[in-house]
Amino acid sequence: MSVLPPDLPRLRTLATYLRGELSRTEQALAAAEKREAATTRKQPAPEPPAWLVEHGIGVGRLPVRVHAGDCWDTRSRCAPADADQIRTLLAQGIPACPHCRPDTALGVLE
Repeated sequence: MSVLPPDLPRLRTLATYLRGELSRTEQALAAAEKREAATTRKQPAPEPPAWLVEHGIGVGRLPVRVHAGDCWDTRSRCAPADADQIRTLLAQGIPACPHCRPDTALGVLE
């Protein structure tokens, strides 16, 4: 048993009504997508830190190397640091990354 009317005039009326509902739904969807896109654009990506400290693996996770913030050789065990922290770690003997050379950028000589 069908829930649709059997006669042509009522079927046409129903089709017209459903086209209108579909149009309103598509307009609401487009407006929601536009709002979401505008919200996403308003939130710029955070700037990468200027300096990074790479920590070792395991308990204690001591610093093992220092990097410039845009270094391609960083790993997931890096934490942001400021220039003074990097200078201190370099003075303590923590090695600088041989690729980005944060010691040279900071003017720290060995």
